[in-house]
Amino acid sequence: MQKSGPIIIIEDDSDDQELLIETFNSLNYPNEVIFFSDGYQALDFIVKTDVQPFLILSDINMPKINGFELRKKIHNNEELKIRCIPYLFFTTGAQRKAVYDAYAMSAQGFFVKPSSMEALRNTIRKIVEYWQECYAPSQYISQDLH
Repeated sequence: MQKSGPIIIIEDDSDDQELLIETFNSLNYPNEVIFFSDGYQALDFIVKTDVQPFLILSDINMPKINGFELRKKIHNNEELKIRCIPYLFFTTGAQRKAVYDAYAMSAQGFFVKPSSMEALRNTIRKIVEYWQECYAPSQYISQDLH
């Protein structure tokens, strides 16, 4: 986990993207925020880039590939798995099966998009600050290679 890396947001709804842009701008984190409206675009970026993302916030219901399918592809890719990029679902509802399925595939969080800007800002702040404090095995990979 690279704490200075970009925050990847996979969200196909342009209104939700705008709210998240406004939220991240108001919180003023140094991380670049990169949006993808399609899970395949995000996967392509994550696989091909040398940049180590800080975390991934993913919607569930998206065209082409849903958030669960994308999570499986990332989790089953050995190279991506050792990069330890936190994968959190950030979606409109929390049905029991969806929450169970998310954690069964080793998601690191499941959050419902809040309905007010203040609640959204508080949720994003808690998520980012938690992961800024958290340690992950990927922080030691370069040390282990020497």
